[in-house]
Amino acid sequence: MSRRRLVLLRHGRTAWNDTGRAQGRHDVPLDEVGHQQAAAVAPVLAALRPVALWTSDLTRARQTAAYLETATGLTARLDPRLQEYDVGARQGMTVPEFAAAFPEAHAAWDDGDDMPIVPGAEVATDVAARIVPALSDALAALADGQTGIVVTHGAALKVGVLGLLGWPLRQAAELAGLDNCCSATLRESASAERLRLADWNRGVPTPMNRCQGAQPLDP
Repeated sequence: MSRRRLVLLRHGRTAWNDTGRAQGRHDVPLDEVGHQQAAAVAPVLAALRPVALWTSDLTRARQTAAYLETATGLTARLDPRLQEYDVGARQGMTVPEFAAAFPEAHAAWDDGDDMPIVPGAEVATDVAARIVPALSDALAALADGQTGIVVTHGAALKVGVLGLLGWPLRQAAELAGLDNCCSATLRESASAERLRLADWNRGVPTPMNRCQGAQPLDP
């Protein structure tokens, strides 16, 4: 019976997360809370006995993955396909600043439209074209019954989940965003014919972690 499992973890908090600034590809490190979040979630995920670990090559993801490396004894494999959306000219802006600078683009973004929203920005189909193959490769590397962990970014993670499940990418606007250092779990059916979304926004119940419905992960 094949029951492979892929746990997709959003990185810990950064100062730009805290102030609501669009990070995109900007290489912002974890802040103090982000390090605490990563340290708290690492042993919980290690209890799942993962056999492989992948991470985006951006600093905030690599720093989060480093705690998992320590807890699991695994070495994270860097994959640039797991990077966050390139948000183009919106990088560094808060949502109010984005709305003021690009009102039409902001309205389209707020409505979930898959269209170029600002100069240089990726759209969902661009992100899906790179992150879905990366996640598919990670899943394919697992044997029956094994678990793998992928450290990536909030918006790109949603696109990856939708792509792997075969759901319309527009549904990303209908999924609540993952909190920092919270995860989504995709579990293969017993027949290995499909993946199922087993968990969403699951986290560790600590004061600095605001994951909704936070509770320990099942082994």
